[in-house]
Amino acid sequence: MKNCEILDEIVSFCLVDSEMDGSNIPGLYPLHRCKTLHLVRHAEGIHNAAGEKDYAAYSSEQNFDSQLTTLGWQQVDNLRKRVQETGLSKKIDLVVVSPLLRAMQTAVGVFGGEGHKQGIDDGHGLPLMVADAAESHRPEISSQNCPPFLAVELCRERFGAHPCDRRRSISYYRSIFPAIDFSLIESDEDVLWKAEGREPIEEVTIRGMKFFTWLFSRKEKEIAIVTHRGFLYNTLAAFGGDCHPSLKTELCKQ
Repeated sequence: MKNCEILDEIVSFCLVDSEMDGSNIPGLYPLHRCKTLHLVRHAEGIHNAAGEKDYAAYSSEQNFDSQLTTLGWQQVDNLRKRVQETGLSKKIDLVVVSPLLRAMQTAVGVFGGEGHKQGIDDGHGLPLMVADAAESHRPEISSQNCPPFLAVELCRERFGAHPCDRRRSISYYRSIFPAIDFSLIESDEDVLWKAEGREPIEEVTIRGMKFFTWLFSRKEKEIAIVTHRGFLYNTLAAFGGDCHPSLKTELCKQ
């Protein structure tokens, strides 16, 4: 009878591709020790479109904390449709987002709610994004029937030199993204971005590893992260050293 007593418990594992370590033997990891992360690079920003024509545009104050282009919003709408169709929107426990305008626009556009038009005192809570936020000409985005959103400085783009990577005040962001939680950000103004020089790549990687360590400490099991190309590339480059080269390439592709 003692052997039968274990039948009231299910132990779940993640079966890992044998190429992870090149051993040709699949690996097993207890599922409770794993998290599912959905990494999203923000949609096209004004600085991206300008920078493709002239790289000097990244250094222009005209592109300070740039918002999404018309194409960028189309990309958001397309990804939202895919997320809804696959059922992914119902699985995500938390959306973590970089506190830069283009990333937050992408995050709320892809993972936000829809339906009821909200107001501050209507009993339905605050909207994720107010109508025409930052002159985007976009409708209000609801915070109903969607996961919570949390802004985190650790997953910002590489600091320094480029005005497009300098954020606005948190008080301003709260006025246009009322339902995003900014409580983990200590300074209202941007004290991390410096005009003189870019953040060393090694420091971006260290910051990225701190971010992933923080993610693992969270109780949520399935998390979407909306961030930036440079941050993702330099963070993921630190992973996969013990993997087959094909997986290392897959982890670190641009």
